[in-house]
Amino acid sequence: MTVESWSPANDQPEPVRLTEAAVAHVRDQIAQHHGAVGIRLGTRKSGCSGFMYHLDFVEHAADDDTVFESDDVRVFVDSESLKLVGGTTIDYVQDGISRVMRFNNPHAQDTCGCGESFSV
Repeated sequence: MTVESWSPANDQPEPVRLTEAAVAHVRDQIAQHHGAVGIRLGTRKSGCSGFMYHLDFVEHAADDDTVFESDDVRVFVDSESLKLVGGTTIDYVQDGISRVMRFNNPHAQDTCGCGESFSV
């Protein structure tokens, strides 16, 4: 597990960030899941565009995790997913009567209408 600070000069992975709204929401959710130390942003082959974002709670880091911190919230990303989601900003927004996590992935070449799947 590594904790990364990105800069173009050190050739480290682009960070995954949370907006203030996402930090507040995730912080509340982590507090409700005993033992959780952060969230995992992963990807799965699925969805109408090729890959789907997957969020889950993390109790222990895996060996191939890179950990990014937004305020005091940790985001764990495995090495394979990091190739697809590096540079992504996660937001928490109200859309009508629903509240959803939104992913702004600068490397996504195509996204589906629901915003949950993408291709690179």
